[in-house]
Amino acid sequence: MTLDAIIIGGGHNGLVCANYLAKSGLKVRVLERRHVVGGAAVTEEFHPGFKNSIAAYTVSLLNPKIIKDLKLHDYGLKIVERRVNNLWPHENGDYLSFVVGTDKLKAEIALFSEKDAAALERYFRDTGMVADLIREFLLETPPNVGGGIRDIFKAAKFGNKLRKLPLEDERIVLDIFTKSVADFLNLYFENDYVKGAFAFDGVVGNYADTQTPGTAYVLMHHAFGEVNGKKGVWGHAIGGMGAITQAMAKSAEASGAEIETDRPVSKILVENDKACGVILMDGTIIRAKIIAANVNPSLLYNDMVDSKYMPDDFRRRMKHYKNGSGTFRMNVALKDLPEFTCLKQQGRATADHLTGGIVIAPTMAYLDNAFREAKEHGWSSAPVIEMLIPSTLDDTLAPKGQHVASFFCQQFDPDTDWDTHREAAADTIIDQVEKFAPGFKELILGRQILSPLDLERIFGLTNGDIMHGQLSLDQMFSARPILGHGDYRSPIQGLYMCGSGTHPGGGVTGAPGHNAAKEIIRDL
Repeated sequence: MTLDAIIIGGGHNGLVCANYLAKSGLKVRVLERRHVVGGAAVTEEFHPGFKNSIAAYTVSLLNPKIIKDLKLHDYGLKIVERRVNNLWPHENGDYLSFVVGTDKLKAEIALFSEKDAAALERYFRDTGMVADLIREFLLETPPNVGGGIRDIFKAAKFGNKLRKLPLEDERIVLDIFTKSVADFLNLYFENDYVKGAFAFDGVVGNYADTQTPGTAYVLMHHAFGEVNGKKGVWGHAIGGMGAITQAMAKSAEASGAEIETDRPVSKILVENDKACGVILMDGTIIRAKIIAANVNPSLLYNDMVDSKYMPDDFRRRMKHYKNGSGTFRMNVALKDLPEFTCLKQQGRATADHLTGGIVIAPTMAYLDNAFREAKEHGWSSAPVIEMLIPSTLDDTLAPKGQHVASFFCQQFDPDTDWDTHREAAADTIIDQVEKFAPGFKELILGRQILSPLDLERIFGLTNGDIMHGQLSLDQMFSARPILGHGDYRSPIQGLYMCGSGTHPGGGVTGAPGHNAAKEIIRDL
């Protein structure tokens, strides 16, 4: 059988791309280098009897159109909502909780600042306006600089959207895309705990401090999601993140796509200046009319494509494509739920607080100090930690009465010798949790450590970058991954990009795979 398309990488974007291509009648084969499809969105057993979403760990950004088009609910996907979005324990024994519902959240914030509670409605209006604007372009190919008349019309469409906004809203859009998260939040809030809680999303998957220009957009990138039709809510896929990609794989196969695991690709085969197949690690050649790569652009252009096929300036710039999200992941098996001091001391706490993200990073000063220490020493003595206990929502993950915890930690320098220091960094994380939940260490039955280097080795995340490239101003929208190739096409005819290194960036959205498929179908 002659293939129309080969998808390199069976992560969620590769599976989405394969789905749409197969539905259009194309003969498609997905080649995944690991033993299981899903990329970083997988569920695996990490300790006997305990399984978890071992890399990507929570749901919000997965696009509802993609869920509907691929009929993922028909293939077993079920997403439940966190009953509390996030909890920030404080060193003084208090806490700030982002409860679900604006009125409830106002009351919570009012405990720290009446002024900030009053500002909350304006903050949500402004960020909601920008989030709605971004949502309109998530499933659109950005106008490509140097493109044809179609791209001119796209640019005009985007420009017209902005021109129709009131001047005050235009200023907010400019704020989001240029300011640091600290400067942006200072426009609304005064309390250090309130600003620290909102600022957390500005450094998630972003190796930077709160003063870095562009971090306001990273905050926004985490705000345009929804779960079960509810905007701004975070959720959990029953069975873990692997339930999402397994449903995608079933949908793709039902549409006619082939999926092969343990098939690592080494090189892109190019003949007559056109991509025409791939060469596997074992030397096998598989040919197809087009190739779509769901891998980090650095990996694609620096390792998989012969440099002679790329323009000099493109090759030079891709050598310096920025990776490194400063992320450190752990999965921990627990014999019981931890007891956080703040929840025991405060009368307003409920069991629902353990269904959300428990974030140890109470202020912007804490966030900034963690970044500074990481730059100097590799990681901080007081790291940024988000702990999620998904077994509070999903009893399929652990034996009855026991639990699993995900640790999603920020500000761990990618250039550190992680083969030497991974255990020490993991101990530092556990020690910090122990300060807020005494007795936590005694609950641990086993742990899985994923340093930035482990994330690269296992999942192909260059420098451990969960976004497939930093979400900096020079690597966004039409410039993602590089200006002139923001339309999912590479400099080589027949070779496309369909991963998170393209618009709109990282997170389990499915949008890059969806958009790349549209361009491939148009070209074919």
